[in-house]
Amino acid sequence: MARYIFITGGVVSSLGKGLMAASLAALLQARGYKVRIRKFDPYLNVDPGTMSPYQHGEVYVTDDGAETDLDLGHYERFTGVSAHQNDNITSGRVYRDIIAKERRGDYLGATVQVIPHVTDAIKEFALADQGDHDFILCEIGGTVGDIESLPFMEAIRQLRNELEPDQTVSVHVTLVPYIAAAGELKTKPTQHSVRELASLGIKPDVLLCRCEHPLPESERRKIAQFCNVRPNSVIPALDATSIYAVPQQYHGEGLDTEVLRHFAMLGTSNPPTMSRWEDVVDRYEHPEGEVTIGVVGKYVGLPDAYKSLNEALVHGGMANRTKVNIRWIDAEVFEQDDSEIVSALEPLHGILVPGGFGERGSEGKIASVRFARERKVPFFGICLGMQMACIEAARNTASIDAASSTEFGETSEPVVGIITEWMSKEGLQKRSADTDLGGTMRLGAYEAKLAENSHVSEIYGGATTISERHRHRYEVNSHYMEQLEAGGLIFSGMSPDGLLPEIVERPDHPWFVGVQFHPELKSRPFDPHPLFSGFIAAALAQSRLV
Repeated sequence: MARYIFITGGVVSSLGKGLMAASLAALLQARGYKVRIRKFDPYLNVDPGTMSPYQHGEVYVTDDGAETDLDLGHYERFTGVSAHQNDNITSGRVYRDIIAKERRGDYLGATVQVIPHVTDAIKEFALADQGDHDFILCEIGGTVGDIESLPFMEAIRQLRNELEPDQTVSVHVTLVPYIAAAGELKTKPTQHSVRELASLGIKPDVLLCRCEHPLPESERRKIAQFCNVRPNSVIPALDATSIYAVPQQYHGEGLDTEVLRHFAMLGTSNPPTMSRWEDVVDRYEHPEGEVTIGVVGKYVGLPDAYKSLNEALVHGGMANRTKVNIRWIDAEVFEQDDSEIVSALEPLHGILVPGGFGERGSEGKIASVRFARERKVPFFGICLGMQMACIEAARNTASIDAASSTEFGETSEPVVGIITEWMSKEGLQKRSADTDLGGTMRLGAYEAKLAENSHVSEIYGGATTISERHRHRYEVNSHYMEQLEAGGLIFSGMSPDGLLPEIVERPDHPWFVGVQFHPELKSRPFDPHPLFSGFIAAALAQSRLV
């Protein structure tokens, strides 16, 4: 029997509900329990696939090809449990499915309403595919009081009545702000938030109070008294030295203990084994080297747009006991002033060009690839970054001056073009340039065959077949492979059918790798992705040459 933990947020957004859910799941996992985490997003988009990174942050892609909220990245990184399509649902997806059923006549002429039809759909999502999990954590996006989240709140209210009394726990994340002028922490916002939640029929069992200053015992008792919870169920959550110190911090404050107490499981639970997280924190806080990596992208104004990439670079640093300083560089700057290229890139120990969409900044990315190739600086290209590496090679080492991508407009030399068909587990997939943008890319995990004795095969520990997650609509045109290889760019990874280039590298370069997939999505703090570990190791070697 799976037990449910419902996680809500109040006062303000961006309190870290996703990180809290991931940390609590990691603590339960450390006690030997099997966990799963799900995200309920109230917005009306079917998924975040067509949302601007500046609006929503990165789109996190699962093995089965779901485009999901970036919180699922936290879930996977903290637990190592792969998320699935049915671990993230939005209001848009719920309403789309309900309207489709109504049009088919599935409701037999009944009036379709929020209650019961919408709430029943949400409950079905929460209860589906429980497997043999001990705990299923459900995070409700947004803030209590948002009109968009009301159906989700009503659904979990109903679930708490329908499931057994010891089968659900409600955790509410709130803010206890510090007013500098008064020199005080203020508990009133938390009281109001809990009252708002109670007005919806949900009584929280545990309060996680985000605060910048230690929460005095007197304030803790005050919150407990006004919010109708035990004092021990008021958990202070101060800012941590890093997100990877959060599980240990929450355990120290008693979060997992209180949750298990409410489930009446404390007496039968084993103490958590924290050695994994102790090692992660030790590697992060006690580096033995330091490198600076330049990320040349187009969404650098919002770090969350590259959240998984940022964390994967940190993981690569952990693997090498190296502090990674990330310098975010707007690729457009190089298009406006060529002199900026040398001054911005010369101090770097490694250059990474990440994924992205559209023409903006593309020439700046190509210029960055050329700098890395000519100056022998470790280079890592991901998705669009690999495509830019191929276009740079075509123009400057293969004499294809007009080389470009059809994503940027018509071109006589389409070194990169839209992918129209490919093989997946479901069979042949076909797309065209005028297909809807949402959910029409090559998405999810696909295998790649690695060339024997190649650099990437060595990076992957001698493997000849790998599986990585994709999210892209354009591919490198395999018709140009022979010309590009003559210029020194080797295609060392291909799709199993040999038609789609997956990896390129330069044997005459200290570390030059481009991949069509997104390896950052599979990196974990306790299991860094080998490509990021190798890239940071090469950057560390570069730092010793400077």
